[in-house]
Amino acid sequence: MRTLTVERALRATRVQFLVLGIVAGTWGTHIPAVGARYGLTDIVLSVVLLSVAIGTVSALFVAGPVIGRIGARATAATFGIAMGLSLCLLLHYPLLPVLAVAAFLLGAFMSLFDIAINTEGSELEALAGRPVMSNLHAMFSVGGMLGAALTYGLLELHAAPAARLLAVGVGIATVALLVSRAMLETHAKADADARHFAWPKGILLLIGLLVFAGMTAEGVLYDWSVLYLRDDVGLTASHASLGYATFTAAMAVARFAGDALRARFYERAVLRTSALVAALAMAVLLLAGTRWAAFVGLAAVGAGLAPVAPILFNAATRVPGVSRAAAIASVTTIGYSGFLIGPPIIGSIASQTSLATALWLVVVAAGVVACGAGFVPQPRAPTGGPASLSPPPARSR
Repeated sequence: MRTLTVERALRATRVQFLVLGIVAGTWGTHIPAVGARYGLTDIVLSVVLLSVAIGTVSALFVAGPVIGRIGARATAATFGIAMGLSLCLLLHYPLLPVLAVAAFLLGAFMSLFDIAINTEGSELEALAGRPVMSNLHAMFSVGGMLGAALTYGLLELHAAPAARLLAVGVGIATVALLVSRAMLETHAKADADARHFAWPKGILLLIGLLVFAGMTAEGVLYDWSVLYLRDDVGLTASHASLGYATFTAAMAVARFAGDALRARFYERAVLRTSALVAALAMAVLLLAGTRWAAFVGLAAVGAGLAPVAPILFNAATRVPGVSRAAAIASVTTIGYSGFLIGPPIIGSIASQTSLATALWLVVVAAGVVACGAGFVPQPRAPTGGPASLSPPPARSR
């Protein structure tokens, strides 16, 4: 019966990661519609986008206590509904200040939902006795592409922006609520002195900084890869978009394969090797500057960065004295800052030099992850694998 419950919860959590990806993809593809609806200039629109980012990071400070009090299942159900309603109302606010507050809340709702389902995934990995986190994160990548595809399909049907958001929002709220019923009712009790909020320090701070480096590299490529392919490599706009799709698709495929690698090899070896692949591929891409090097390089970078978040999020939960939700929220607080800080840094460097020069930051960030991999808390030994890829197990805690 316990095995059936875990497998049922695992299927439900896969769907919840898909839901979060659809929300992210839908929001991203409707940013132009938001700007047009409210007549926003680029500067004002950037303030709205910043409100979402601030809401995302701010909610991470309360995620641990919320999940500790009501549980991951109730948190996912509550904020899944909230995300859906936020999408439905996105184009119906009377004043810009109200929109800014709503954007802040949308980011907060997504953040709380995100931490809840990552906490559930970490618990399920412990109960199942096998790696599952990479597969779950792959579902988020698929959801992002599906969200963009839904927007495209509704555009082809000539649906108005408000109607598109209403359809997706209602669907998201309904699915998140229904699917949450199959999630675990309770999680294993944390240590009596485990904290539901933790300022990052020690090994938790190190993991957070590695997440920051990985997400910085990922965020930079999400925001700047199309412009680089168009202006520096010389691709057309459509071919540059295809390069972006290559990066995201490779990341999704690699995440589906990531759990098999984690089961066979030590996580430190997987993390170090994949980060080195990302760093070397990005360096070759920038040095060659050709069409085929760009496509192959972006695919390799996406595949190399894919295991970073799943491995590090789960590693954070092995730090003693902190609840699962608090550990994930703590490192995610730092990690999400990479999405906020990385792209503007690239813009500043590019304005003084060139975009190609600025993108070497991706090489540096991936290299930092590779160098720090050896300090990540190691789980139990994998079931097998070549000894050359298997460092000695970490000292038990």
